[in-house]
Amino acid sequence: MEESETLVEHRPPGTTLESQRFLINERYVNLIVVSTDEFRQRPQNELIQTGVKHEECLKETQSRLEHISPNKLFCWNLQSQCVPHAVMVSGVPGIGKSTLIQKFVYDWVTGKHYQRFAFVFFFRFRDLNRLGEVSLEEMILQQYLYLESQIGDILKDPERLLFIFDSLDESIQQIDFRSSKLSRPKQRTHFGEIVVSLVRQSLLKGCSVLITSRPTRLTSVATDVFQRIAEIMGFLHEDRLIFFNNFFGNEELSEKAFHFVQENDTLYTFCYIPSYCWIICTVLSMCFRAQPTISDQLMTSLPKTVTQLFVTFVSNILANHRQNKDSGHTAWELLTSIGWMAEHGVMNHLIVFDQRHLESFSVRNDNHLFSSFMMESGQPPDVDYTFLHLTLQEFFAALVHFINCNPHRLQKTLDKAESYQDGRAEIFLRFLCGLSDSSTRSMLKSHVGELSTQAARHVITWIQKKTVEKLKAEQPTEDKADLLNVFYYLYEARNKALVSQCIGSNNIDISGVSLTPLDCSVLSFILQTCKGTEEVNLNSCNIQNEGLRKLIPALHNIKSLSLNNNHLTDSSCPHLASGIRNNQTLRTLDLAGNNLEGPHFRDLMEALTTSWIEALQLDRNHLTDSSCSHLATGIKNNQTLKIMDLSWNNLEGPHFRDLMDALTTSRIEELHLNGNHLTDSSCSHLAYGIRNTQTLRTLDLSGNNLEGPHFRDLMEALTTSGIEELQIVNMFLSDEAKSKLKKLESLRPGLKVSIG
Repeated sequence: MEESETLVEHRPPGTTLESQRFLINERYVNLIVVSTDEFRQRPQNELIQTGVKHEECLKETQSRLEHISPNKLFCWNLQSQCVPHAVMVSGVPGIGKSTLIQKFVYDWVTGKHYQRFAFVFFFRFRDLNRLGEVSLEEMILQQYLYLESQIGDILKDPERLLFIFDSLDESIQQIDFRSSKLSRPKQRTHFGEIVVSLVRQSLLKGCSVLITSRPTRLTSVATDVFQRIAEIMGFLHEDRLIFFNNFFGNEELSEKAFHFVQENDTLYTFCYIPSYCWIICTVLSMCFRAQPTISDQLMTSLPKTVTQLFVTFVSNILANHRQNKDSGHTAWELLTSIGWMAEHGVMNHLIVFDQRHLESFSVRNDNHLFSSFMMESGQPPDVDYTFLHLTLQEFFAALVHFINCNPHRLQKTLDKAESYQDGRAEIFLRFLCGLSDSSTRSMLKSHVGELSTQAARHVITWIQKKTVEKLKAEQPTEDKADLLNVFYYLYEARNKALVSQCIGSNNIDISGVSLTPLDCSVLSFILQTCKGTEEVNLNSCNIQNEGLRKLIPALHNIKSLSLNNNHLTDSSCPHLASGIRNNQTLRTLDLAGNNLEGPHFRDLMEALTTSWIEALQLDRNHLTDSSCSHLATGIKNNQTLKIMDLSWNNLEGPHFRDLMDALTTSRIEELHLNGNHLTDSSCSHLAYGIRNTQTLRTLDLSGNNLEGPHFRDLMEALTTSGIEELQIVNMFLSDEAKSKLKKLESLRPGLKVSIG
């Protein structure tokens, strides 16, 4: 009871303040837990991948995904059509797997749920790693010695037992869930076989098992033996605010801190992870404590990138360390030794270290500073060490190359990091690029001395090479995703001259790569820095309204913008209108395949009147007759628009006349109206527009149903018009109508009619 009822909030690292304890019911903040079966090989770093999934989850939790509370983990599962006895809970480092389990156990202890379990046995895989051959009975008694006289009777009633195994990813054994042989509790074997046998029910049939793991470990595990697989997606937006309020305990400070983070897409996106929230709040509280008043100048000096966040985090710890000096051991020595150990861990998927690792990398654990960065678990001689957060390990792995630079070793590391297909080194690489910025590095100078400019130059050269590689034409989607990663490197580096030099006047094509709002912010930074980029292709990037809002300020110099098939809606139109008004160089705009119909479509068309756009694609946008008045406004007063594609909408209706009236004063040369459900009643309006336009040369009316008594009006107008190409295929025309069209072609020299 005592172990599960309190949450421990770590003391601010590097200080002498004590850790604080809170009742779990007072401080526990709900996490999104969703049912999932998606444990494929992940091509991205798991934090980044889950961040993307988190954004999708926010949109889908109410519909497709099953939202699970802790007390529902062992309830009926719709997907497996049973009450599960084996449950796997997945989540990235720091997202709250262990805290969720603690809340689960606390609620069981206090009688809130799962009273069918008489005993809950909790094990950590890192503790099990120390065991040799052992039986299930021995494994239980090593942790619950007071049950020695009852263990035999307890195991006779397996339906009343729940076994919890925390952090499968920390197991040193490769656990194979595909088969099991163990059947007796007294049978001795390695712990992995015991876990598998409990899950597969060959041992203690009827018992329940709950296992937690990082997603990366599950890509190599046969998970079909679990009747429920759930993934912790972290905090919802409102839960992040609750966390900030709890942390600061001061309404003014928490509001200012939260507003700052919310305005920074990079920091806010990673706030779905509770431990990231803690790091960000810790950094901001350190900055606030250093300044007596929260001025605008202070707010602008706060970290903007993930690299700056961790530099500030470590810098504040080192500043506190100088006030509490450990004799004979400098910050430079410690950061060098734990840095090389951290790098070894990043490159080898290692997050738990033991005494042998410390000795191998000459890490001293006998001082105050070491405990600011690393946590201990276990009792001597079996003590394990982990970094406060996996991302802190990745940061130190990058930092050591600037503290103790060896160009050959750095290049070898870069080559190795690039070779990993699982994305394990992605954040590490971003940190390397972030540390290439001199102003970011300077925050650490007073603590560890001048960081290597040679390493910075080496990394910058590497970024330049990567950018050139990924900007090549004819890229498959995978390479385009790699190009997005390069943009993140440039974003972290904050080097605008480098961005201009790397991107130059190259066109940017990331079509087919799904972009999050954070991706759009990074792309916005790139585009605002590169004045020479003329064409941007973002077709099928799923940017939606929020992503578009991030991009718009960066589009003022673009000549050709493709936003085809991006789930943009009517509410996107004010953002698009703003972008058009502020861009006098835009000549081609592709908005096809969206859903722009609605009252705000008018804003877009009003902006068109003052633009210099020459080609506009609005095909497949669910536009109806009610949009025709707005379209008329747009083209009537625009003197530059030459090509307009309105195909595959539904423009038939009384307001179609307004569009044709506007055509007479426009400069449009090519108009596509195919597939618009136009009927014979529209022919008179078409005739009026064609007869009175001075510029129209190409007209596509294919896929409509124009035959009827008014079709003659259209034919008569075509005889005197300046149209040179008429497409009228996929239309059910009578032989008589086809004959008239062929005759029209012979009467009008220069007119080409396509009939099908």
